[in-house]
Amino acid sequence: MTVLLDRSIRGHPIDTRPARVDAIARAVAGGAVAASLAVVIALWVSGGGITASAGWSDGLTSVGRLTGLLAADLLLVQVLLMARIPVVERAVGQDRLARWHRLAGFTSFTLMAAHIGLISWGYAAGRLAAVPATLWQLSLDEPGVLLAVAGTASLAMVVVTSVRAARRRLRYESWHLLHLYAYLGVGLALPHQLWTGQDFLSSPVATAYWWTLWGAAVVAVLVWRLGLPVLRTLRHDLRVTSVVAEDGDQAVWSVYMTGRRLDRLPVAAGQFFVWRFRSGPGWTRGHPYSLSAAPEGRSLRITAKALGDGSRLTRSLRPGARVLVEGPYGRLTTRPRTRAKVAFLGAGVGITPLRALAEELPYAPGEAVLLQRGTGQPLFARELDVLAAERGLQVLWLPGHRRAADSWVGATDDPADDVTLLRRWVPDIAERDVYVCGPEAWTASVRATLAAAGLPAARLHVETFGW
Repeated sequence: MTVLLDRSIRGHPIDTRPARVDAIARAVAGGAVAASLAVVIALWVSGGGITASAGWSDGLTSVGRLTGLLAADLLLVQVLLMARIPVVERAVGQDRLARWHRLAGFTSFTLMAAHIGLISWGYAAGRLAAVPATLWQLSLDEPGVLLAVAGTASLAMVVVTSVRAARRRLRYESWHLLHLYAYLGVGLALPHQLWTGQDFLSSPVATAYWWTLWGAAVVAVLVWRLGLPVLRTLRHDLRVTSVVAEDGDQAVWSVYMTGRRLDRLPVAAGQFFVWRFRSGPGWTRGHPYSLSAAPEGRSLRITAKALGDGSRLTRSLRPGARVLVEGPYGRLTTRPRTRAKVAFLGAGVGITPLRALAEELPYAPGEAVLLQRGTGQPLFARELDVLAAERGLQVLWLPGHRRAADSWVGATDDPADDVTLLRRWVPDIAERDVYVCGPEAWTASVRATLAAAGLPAARLHVETFGW
């Protein structure tokens, strides 16, 4: 067994194989994306893409074909990223997966816009003034192009609502619904590629490549995005057992659930599900919540704060309400761990997955420390006291609002900077695996502090509240 043991403390062997497997999977995934783009370019070249670029208008059309092919390839990569393929989900993690998805999305849409403009310009014989009329004529006359225009409009809506400024003005429920139009946009593009895309049918190799990629995307969505959630929902038949307030202001509460054969549900502390509660209007909208207690095979618990319509509705759940689930998702688990010593840093309700991790992860007294930031009373105070007494978890409460916009530390009279304070609280922070969960701005500040304190990026494991 391959292990890494921190011998400076009374540790136990840590199995690093999952972290190494995940690193290989990430490299393979990145290589597969690069290889797919290289294949597309090679097919374009072999199909006469370069030789067809002799004249100005022919060159515009040929380059327009290439940008369209690359856009189509990245659109299908996006679908695969959204499909929740388990090996990718485990290896990449939600935060990094969201960044990959966003990068692929903006890049593919830019290439698609270039494709439309260049193709129209080329068909207009290189006359820029004739481009609008040519685009209109192509949309009416060419098979599948009008559908592709509708697909482009759907994707444009997704891209606009994915911009950070737009996301801040949208409820999660609205954003999630609008984001599903990406599937419609991709689907509407297929007839155009089949009917008018000469590169799709230019050779048996090209045809096999594109059909394989489209088939893989469809199968991944049907199996992991639709089939697996339905199967797990029916198999485990989750039901709400109780809803319990976690603070005196009734702003945070926990939902307890039970079901069948939960010991066979492949979930670990730190992960989250997308939950749908059959409790009245709006139940079809999914809401992502992390487990706030380590799964023990008999029940599950999540903890929510009144931050939106969905989270407020969970407070009124009644015992017996049926629960539909997607997941588990997320990499904020023991898988990436390579050190015996760990540190947990959470803000507000972001403490929920960290509290579950502090319960499930193996560690000896003094090996684990938890820093909790918040403006009200600390969450799970009694439970953390029990973990401190029974497991030797060190708990530090950091109350108050952030002392500065670029700081993650609460109000304090100590003028020392964040890095100095962190090293004072956890002197060996750079030698630990560090788990962080909280709002995006707060988490970004924590990241910067940890990097300045010398923590290697590979030992920082993050999950944010952003989408």
